[in-house]
Formats: sequence, C-alpha cells, structure tokens
Amino acid sequence: MRIVATTVDSMRGNRVGGQLWAFVYLAVRQLFGLVLLFFRSDQSKVVELLALRHEVEVLRRQVGRCAYQPADRALLAGLSRLLPRSSWKAFGVTPGTLLAWHRRLVAKRWTYPHRSPGRPPIDDQTTVLVVRLAKENPRWGYRRIQGELLKLGVRLAASTISRIMKDHGLGPAPRRSGPTWRQFLRTQASGTLATDFFHVDTVLFKRLYVLFFIELGSRRVWITGVSAHPNAAWVTQQARNVTGDLADQDTTAKYLVRDRDTKYVASFDEVFRSEGTEILRTPFRTPNANAFAERFVRTVRSECLDHLLVVNERHLERILRSYARHYNGHRPHQGLSQEIPAPESPLPLQVVPTSDSRPRHLRHHPGRIRRHDRLGGLIHEYELVA
Repeated sequence: MRIVATTVDSMRGNRVGGQLWAFVYLAVRQLFGLVLLFFRSDQSKVVELLALRHEVEVLRRQVGRCAYQPADRALLAGLSRLLPRSSWKAFGVTPGTLLAWHRRLVAKRWTYPHRSPGRPPIDDQTTVLVVRLAKENPRWGYRRIQGELLKLGVRLAASTISRIMKDHGLGPAPRRSGPTWRQFLRTQASGTLATDFFHVDTVLFKRLYVLFFIELGSRRVWITGVSAHPNAAWVTQQARNVTGDLADQDTTAKYLVRDRDTKYVASFDEVFRSEGTEILRTPFRTPNANAFAERFVRTVRSECLDHLLVVNERHLERILRSYARHYNGHRPHQGLSQEIPAPESPLPLQVVPTSDSRPRHLRHHPGRIRRHDRLGGLIHEYELVA
C-alpha cells in the first residue's frame, strides 16, 4: 500500500509540474507577442483584431464547449484584469466564468491542506470488536452496542455500527438465528443440580455408599456423606445439608436431576420441592441422561480412589472431603475453559519445577512457586507466592 501511495503522489507531482511549465511557456510566448505589437502600426493591429474575432466566431459555431487547461484558465483570468469589462466579450467564456476562475486561484493560494472529505475509515480492530459484541449478544441493538463501545473507549455512530453488521450478515436485534445448542445448554445448566450414588469397597470388602451433588453450571461438587446403610432418614438429612449450603452461598437450584434409585425416598424429594426445586428423573437404565454426575464418578476414581486402599467410613470420608476441596478450589476444568469452579486463592496457578534443576529462565522468577500435597502426595497443587 505504501508503494502504491508513493507512486500516486509521484504521478500527481509530475502532472502539477507539467501544468506549471505549460503555463510558463504560454505566458512567455504571449509576452513576446505583446512586445512585437508595440512595433506595428495601429491600422495593422485593428485589421488583425477584426480577423481574429471573426475566426473566433467561426470556431464557436463549430465547437460546442472548449476544454480549457489550467494554464489557459490562469492566463485568461490574469488578462481579464487588464481589460475593461466591456471588452470581455472577446473571451470564449462568460464573465461569471472568468470571475469564478479567479476566485478559485485565490482560494488555492490561501487554503491550507486538509483531509479528504467523508468519514475516516474504521480500523480492522474496531470492526472485529463490533462483530464480536453483535455475535456474543444477539439481543443487543445498534444503540446498545454503541454504549458498550463507549464504555470501552471507542466512539462510533449507530449508523456505522449498523453498516458494519450488515456487511457481516448480521441483522437488527432481536435477530439472527437465536442461541446455539451449546449456548442454550450452558444457560440452562446454571442453577441445575445433579445427584447420584457410587460405591467403594474397603480393605475388608465392606461396601460403602457415597452421595454427592454437582452444580452443572460451575461444576462445583458437594460430597455430603458416606454410609454403609443409606436409609430414608440418612438420605433426607443429606438433602437438608446440601440445601443449607446452597442457601448460604445464595444459590438457587431450579432443577435436580437424579435417577430412579429406590434410595431417593419421597422425603428426599420433598426437601428440594420446599425450596422451589423441580425434580427431573432420568429414564430407566440411561446413565448418559445424568452425564455430569457419571463423569465426576469416573474422575474421582481415576484420580483418587483407584490409587488408595480404604479402611473404613471415616477414612473414606476424609479422603473424599480432601479431594472435593482440590476439585472445587484448585483443579482446572476443561468444560470451563481451564477455569476453577471456586478458587481458594486469587493468585494464578502455574506448574513449574520447584527443584534447582528447573530451566534457567525460571530460576530468577519474580515469584516463588509453592507446592501443596494432598492425600500423602497423590495430588499436587501449585500456587504462585508473591
């Protein structure tokens, strides 16, 4: 683009220079003609003027409109100041045209350079930002996007935003094709709980049952209790415990997804219904209908339980509570774009070697990396200490 602009400027400069030399040549030629007139008799001058005027009249009948060059306009405008207005009929243009040429010359003499007319072009980054806001917020109109841009320090007219959106195939709000399935399901996941049981066998082959809840939007997990005999009273008490935790966090559960296990008694459902939660039961023998809960069971087994021997209920409860703290407060989740459901520390977590054999560019790191071990070193947590 710079080469093209330089070439265009060079062509303009050559054209202006050519017009200037043409004007100088024409002025010098007329000057010599004027000097020669002083040595001629008045009678010959009058005859020549009559002949020239007649030729001009003949040419005017043949040519509709003369094409004047800038040098011609400048010369005629200058000569018009030397002749009385009664003699201006000798020119091939009207007096108004001559005056307009003169005003244009004066304006060019005193007018400073200015930018080209019209609105300045919109840079690519601003265009990308407008398209991003329009796509991520399908219910926002031109004025709403204009206000959001103003908050970000970008000033754009609503008509400019409208033009950018039309150029990218985005219509007015409420518009476009509505939310995608991914956006719809993510919105619905907020405020939805899922619950399930899974079992663990101890060293002495005693089977223990674990009841847990998971919030689908944030992936936060509550492991409410461990029991070898999950009767109706125990299950109901766990429901009260988790609803109390939700109330303390100012979280409203709109739906509770569970399977048709007989351990979920009527009093269990009644605890959630009293809080305004609707119970959604999955079809028979369809674990995929409760996929979030099933995925957590696989995660807790592969990362924790498959590598430990459980002695009794108290031991298993201590293990699971420690893992739940790691899962909620330190473990990044792929489903959340590597974010943490409920981070315990505002400092970013970075995994780097802590020994002296770490890479040279990390030995002088401004912060210190601290590692915290859980479950006897089975799980490592890293945090940056200022």
